[in-house]
Amino acid sequence: MAKFDENVEVITKEETKAKVPKKYKVILLNDDYTSMEFVVYVLESIFHKTPTEAHNLMMSVHTTGSGVAGVFSFEVAEMKVAMVTEAARQNEYPLRCVLEEE
Repeated sequence: MAKFDENVEVITKEETKAKVPKKYKVILLNDDYTSMEFVVYVLESIFHKTPTEAHNLMMSVHTTGSGVAGVFSFEVAEMKVAMVTEAARQNEYPLRCVLEEE
């Protein structure tokens, strides 16, 4: 028969689970003024798309009204939106993009 010491504390280990951070889509919105070439440039330079990927996505944005340029953490997505907005303003285009939680 085992003896138990009343002065001994039992420590239980709580299981911790890491939360997976939410991802956000950066969505380009079509307009009637931004040139197709500029949209391709933005997709290649800011989102690191290949020329073929950039062209196909630009055509999708042009025909459907919007398209997902990429999926990122909130901070990166927010930075990409700011970069697109700044590049568009510097080149006098009204190109817009928005964030949407995935």
